[in-house]
Parts: sequence; C-alpha cells; structure tokens
Amino acid sequence: MTVSDHKTDLIPATGLAPERLFEAREWSLNELISEPIQDSLERGLKAFDRASQDFSAHRAALDECDGCQLVELLSEYEALLEAATRLGGFVSLQFSADTQSPEALAQSNQAEAMLSRCQNRLLFFELWWQQLDDAGAQGLLNEVATTEGDSIADYVFQLHQWRREARYRLTEESEKLINTKDTDGVGAVVGLYSILTNGFTYTADIEGVEPSTMTRDQLMAYAFSPNPSHRRSAYDALMLKYNEHSQVLGQMYVHRLRDWSNENVELRGFESPISVRNVANDVPDGAVDALLDVVAEKAGVFHRYFRLKAKALGQERLSRYDLYAPILPQGEGPPVVADRVEYSDAAELVLQTFSRFDEGFGQQALRVFTDDHIDALPRPGKKGGAFCATLLPSQTPWVLLNYSGKLRDVATLAHELGHAVHSMMAEKHSILTQHPCLPLAETASVFSEILVSERLIGECEEPRARMELLASSIDDIYATVMRQAFFVRFERAAHDAVAAGASIPDLTKIYRENLTLQFGDAVDVPEIFAEEWMAIPHIYAMPFYCYAYSFGQLLVLALYRRFREEGDSFKPGYLRLLAHGGSERPRRILEEVGVDMSDRDFWRGGFAIAEERIDQLAELIDG
Repeated sequence: MTVSDHKTDLIPATGLAPERLFEAREWSLNELISEPIQDSLERGLKAFDRASQDFSAHRAALDECDGCQLVELLSEYEALLEAATRLGGFVSLQFSADTQSPEALAQSNQAEAMLSRCQNRLLFFELWWQQLDDAGAQGLLNEVATTEGDSIADYVFQLHQWRREARYRLTEESEKLINTKDTDGVGAVVGLYSILTNGFTYTADIEGVEPSTMTRDQLMAYAFSPNPSHRRSAYDALMLKYNEHSQVLGQMYVHRLRDWSNENVELRGFESPISVRNVANDVPDGAVDALLDVVAEKAGVFHRYFRLKAKALGQERLSRYDLYAPILPQGEGPPVVADRVEYSDAAELVLQTFSRFDEGFGQQALRVFTDDHIDALPRPGKKGGAFCATLLPSQTPWVLLNYSGKLRDVATLAHELGHAVHSMMAEKHSILTQHPCLPLAETASVFSEILVSERLIGECEEPRARMELLASSIDDIYATVMRQAFFVRFERAAHDAVAAGASIPDLTKIYRENLTLQFGDAVDVPEIFAEEWMAIPHIYAMPFYCYAYSFGQLLVLALYRRFREEGDSFKPGYLRLLAHGGSERPRRILEEVGVDMSDRDFWRGGFAIAEERIDQLAELIDG
C-alpha cells in the first residue's frame, strides 16, 4: 500500500500541469513587497510612518467624536494595521525562509524598529477607548452598532474586546516604554534563541548513511526510522547539541520568564503567568485547569499504548528513543506503508481528502498551491518545523514546511493547510477579527489531520499496514494532546520556580519530574532527555501557547466523533464555526455546537477515538 494508490481525479482544473502545481519550491512573497526589496521596504515604512502621524492628529478630538466618526477612525486604524501587518509579515516570512541571511536579519530589525515606534504613536486610540467610563462607552457602542457598513459587526466586537482587556492596561507612557524596551530586550532574547538554534547543524553517526551535515528537521526524520540505532543516534545528536549550549539557552529562558512575570503579574496585575495567555485566548482559567487536569488524569490511556508498542517491538519496556518508532520491528518484511511519500503524492492525497469532505474546503486549500504560498523542503538556515501565517483577509495564507517524505509529513501538510482553510473561511471579516483565538485556531488543522488518517486507515485492509497506520495516528494524538499539555504543566512549574529564584539545574530537575509523571513506568527515559525543555521553541517565543494544541485536538476528536455519527448534517454547523474566525467569543462559538469548555466530562470524551484506535491496535497485536 502506498499513498499514491489513492490518486483520483478530484483535483479541480487549474491550468497548471500537476508536476508544476505540486512542485516542492520556495514560496513567493511578491504580493507583500516588490523588487528591489530594500527600496520597496523603505518606501513602505516611510508611508506607514506618515500615516501613523496623520492618525495621531485625531487625539485632540476623540472626546468629541460620535458613533459615525468612531467608525471612520476604526476604518483608518484597520488600514494602518493592514499596512503594518504587510510589512511585518514580509520581513518575518523572509527571515523564516533563511534565518542566517544578514540581509533578511537587517531588514527585519529595520522594520521592527519602525513598527514599534509607530505602534507607540497609535497606542492612544485603544487606551482612550479603554479608559472611557462605562456610560460613555456604551453610548458610543450603541451608535456604532446602528451605523451601516460591512465591518460594523466586527468593529463592535473588537470594541467590546478592548474593554474586556482594559483592567490590564497601563498608562500610555508605560505602554510606550514597554514596547520600546521589548524590541531590544526580551524580543531580542527570543530572536537570538531563534537565530542560534535554527543555525545549529548536526552530524550524527547514522548506521549505513554517509556522514553529512543536517538541519534539525532532516536529523529528526531518523527518529521515525525502523532502525533502532538510527533513532538513538538522531536523539543523541540533537540533545548533545542543546546540552553544549545549555548555559546560554537556559539563561535565555530564565530572562524570558522573569520579564514575563515582571511585566504581566507585577505591573499589569494578571492573576498568574498562565492567566496572561488565558485572557488573550479569552478562555477562563478554570477551563484550562480542567483541560490540563483531565489530560494528566488520562495519561494511562497512552501508557497502555506505550506498553503495546513495546510488546510489538519485542521490548520489555519502551525506550524514549523509540517513542515514535514504526510499530513493526525492523526486518519483519518490506515496508507495508510507503517508506517515502513524494511531496506531489502527499499534496494530491490531502487535497482529494479535503474535497471529499467538502468541495469548498478543498478549493480553499488548493489556493495555497496556485498562489505559490507554500515553502516545502528543508534547507540549511530555514526555520525548523512548520507553520501557517495568515496576514491579511484579502490574501491567501503562507505555509512553511520542512517536508522530508515521511508519513508524519503528510499529516503536517494536512494540518497547516487546515489552518489556511480556517483563515480563508473567515476572510470576509476585518483583520481585527479574522484570527480565531489560539485554542480554536487548531479546530480546522487537527480536523484535517484526522480526515487524512481516517481515510488511510479506513481504506487499508492489509493487517500489518493497518497496524502501522493506527500506531502512527495514535503517535500523533499523543504528541498533540499529552506531550503539549505536559509542556504547559512544566511551564507553570518553571514560572513559579524562577519567581522563587530557581537555577537552570532546578528547571532541568522539574522537567525530569514532568517526564516521570507523563510516562509513568511505561517508558524508560534516559538522562539525556532531561534538558529537552531547551529544545522547545514555543516556551521561549509564546509562553503557554502549547495547551492550544491539546485543546484543539480533544475538541476536534469530540467533534469528529459527532461527524461520524451525523454525517453530512454535521458539516454546516462545523463550517459556520470556522467562518466565525475571531468575530465571536470562543465560549459562544462552542456553545453553538453544544460544547462547554469547562466541563471535564467533555474533555474526557475527547479521548474516545484514541482509546478506540488503541483497542483496534491491541486486537492486531494480540491477535
């Protein structure tokens, strides 16, 4: 069985030859900045500088404005935000494509400095609105709501959101000071972490493979090898590289946490470090606590899977080195699932699967390819991992991959294209409200992964191939639900420890204890993994981001179970959920589909599909 066995004629006509449409190449950023780049960037920054100065002239008349005038100001503010996003998005995407480029770094620094100054110039508008008394704000809201215009509903929602966050705002001068110091302060620390770690190259002693210098993504492809020595060599090379730089990377993290706490807890008054993310996500602390507690409570689900995997591999106890090993031991016949999936085959499979679910869903994903907005292959200096970047409602999102041809890369492609579809479903909204909150941002991406894995499993009749596909899908659920939730549990403990004066070795001890709780006695974790926390970019760049993955995966597993039960009648409500983007509060969006995010039983129900797949795998292994 190979992925290419699934090719059909579901791909819509594009006028492009398939080999060109699905060619793995670098993305095009021409929609953002034209050549020559430096000249266009400088013109754009100067124009934005002038426009922000013009907007600041409205400050004196704010207290006299009525609803119609506030709508005009919001429209002008929206245009400024689009201009800033276009410029900032370009330098960010260009830098992600080559983090070692001096030109890209210089242009990123140039844009960040200018955009930070202009952001300070615009602060007065949001702060004015947040500092209005309740009666004055409500009167203006009522006037705005009765004004005609395509974006009125989005404006009203955004005004409500700004009021909700008002209690955490500081004075204008304090906000300006924080923006200014962050550019060359904690922002620079996070940027240096990215430059340093994305510049790492690895030379591993891979049995039977000619020694060569590899990126992290190229190296970690061997963590999924059927050869145990390949897996061990890959992890050893990765961890040793980070261990070599542990003092610097650890100190960067300590500074990150101190800055986060000093600004957000001490100055702004957030209840705890994680509350900062929860407020930004518009998710109650109690709902996040419920999610994290249930994931820890259900760890035994995956412990059972790890024991099954050890049995299939002929091990008494699974080693952490073998966490993502293929379920079939090396040497037990030829590969039954494609050993390498060509990028073009993966693209066709994913788009066909999307189109089978909903034709419009597939058409939206196709735009990423037809617009040349995907950068697929790994290369030295390119940012590791994968992401989808939504910049403007009028533009197709950009997708970055490091596609190495493994089956998990097909799932990653589906995941990131799902993000893109989510954004395009909400493209009728303002830039102020297009983006969903982080936990709901995973709703389409994870659903897309499940669509692909369910299709492959459902169409597979050969027992060994089915076993491999089931195991791969369970690996993905573990990595998205439990692994991510335990990252956040580590973060909560680490933030508290650093506030109490913890050292870098103290943080490593906390992470070691975290691994023990995560794996119990089902997995043997060698000491080399104790400093793995330094290799997790999200905890540096976006503290507490990772629970969004667990939230999204469990939410979608529950929704997917309903899709299997309800069939086509499920689709309209689900597509409406995506089309909301960030134009409604997440609690209300979820209530439309019958979900209470604070209900622990709901989160427990999200484990049902994982348990079902583990049961199916157990029958194949024990049978």
